[in-house]
This record gives sequence, C-alpha cells and structure tokens, in this order.
Amino acid sequence: MDLLLQYSANIIPGLVLFGLVYYFIPKSEKAVRILLLIFGFVLIRDAMTPLKMWDLGVTDFVMWLRFSNDLFVVVVLGATSLLLTLVIIHLNKDFSIYLVWFGVKKGRSLLVGLIGAGVVILPFAVLNSTIPIELRGGEVANHFILAILWLGLTGNFLEEVLFRGYLQGYFAEKVGRNKAVFLSGATFAVGHTFLAISVTTLGIGILLFTLYEGLICAWVRKDHGIIAATLTHGLAIFFLATGLV
Repeated sequence: MDLLLQYSANIIPGLVLFGLVYYFIPKSEKAVRILLLIFGFVLIRDAMTPLKMWDLGVTDFVMWLRFSNDLFVVVVLGATSLLLTLVIIHLNKDFSIYLVWFGVKKGRSLLVGLIGAGVVILPFAVLNSTIPIELRGGEVANHFILAILWLGLTGNFLEEVLFRGYLQGYFAEKVGRNKAVFLSGATFAVGHTFLAISVTTLGIGILLFTLYEGLICAWVRKDHGIIAATLTHGLAIFFLATGLV
C-alpha cells in the first residue's frame, strides 16, 4: 500500500497539469489531444521505474522485464489501468470512430492476436534458451502468474487503445491504413525513448524491441482490431515478465 501511495503522490501533480491543458485544447485539435493522452500514459508508465514497480534489463543484447513482487500492487495496477482506459474512452466519445475492436470475424481476429504474440516472443524464446534465467530477472513464483497475465492484458489494453486505437485510427484517416501501420509502430517506439535513455540506460535494446513489437501490434490491428492487438501485446509481455520464454 505504501508503494502505491508513493506512486500516486509522484504522478498526480503531473496528471493534474496534463488534465488542465487537455481541457483547454479545442476539440477540433485531434492530433494534439491524442499526443497529450499518450504523453500522460508515458508519465504513468515511466514513473513506475524508480519505485521498482517493474524492473528492466538487457543480457547479451536481449531485453527482459519483471514486475513488482508485491501481488497486491500488480493486481491494483491492472485494475487501475482498466478503469483509466474506460474513463478515457467515455470522455473522448468523438474518438470512437477510431476504436475498431475486431475484424470482420471475431474468432479469426482472436486467433491472429494469439499468432501475433507468438511472433513477438519467438526471437526471445530462441535467444533466451542460452541465457540462464538468473541473468534475466530470475524465476517468478507460481502464485504471481495469473496476476501478471491480468496486468499484461489490462495495462496493455490502455496502451493499445491509445496507440492502435486513437493514433493509428487518426493516421489511417490522414495517410491511409498501410502507412498508419508504420507510423503507429514507430511512434510506439518513440514513446519509449525516455524509458530507454533517461529513465534507464538500456538504450537501443528497448528501442529495437518496442519498434518490433509496435509494428506487429499495428499490423494485427489493421485488419483485426484493438482486441487482437491487445492479445498480441499483452501476452507477449506476460511471457517475458514471467520468464516463460
């Protein structure tokens, strides 16, 4: 609980300022509003790092991550992410045209989302097979597995609504669906530059991973929707954060 209180105290002043600026931006300025929402998310995510709510590292040029070993913190972060996503959707109804949840066939979309997760984690499964788990975050207790799945899906649902929903939808409207895939994926990587360079010193490893993951999620979203992209993103993070690959 103390960790969550400290985290809240750290981010609330920034979020209040974000909210104040957002309130006064004209509704017609869609691009500015979307980018401000993304910057707010970056604040929320990156503020986790100095408090050790998650840990990231690179071993032999391969990125790994682990979440807090406090089960309560992990569950609350997931619930808060889901609630925040629903609030953002509710308050930005004019962006609903960008929220394509599924492709033509829901079952196929879900399957593509699962395949996308496999494509993201495949290189890690190969590369990590030669790296002892002690050198990439250590083992994760079994009773944390479901909580990490919960956070992986709900936390990345927020990220996908912002990047693959609002941003990719906006880009598709302006430059077409194919270019929007690249712009969405590349902007996703850009959104991790502070994490890679100033919040941590892990550098290019995070940028390459997020560009790779972002492009796959954007490609999945193009024809199969945000839910499929969330499966791709959330399950990939789940497997990496649990050390299962």
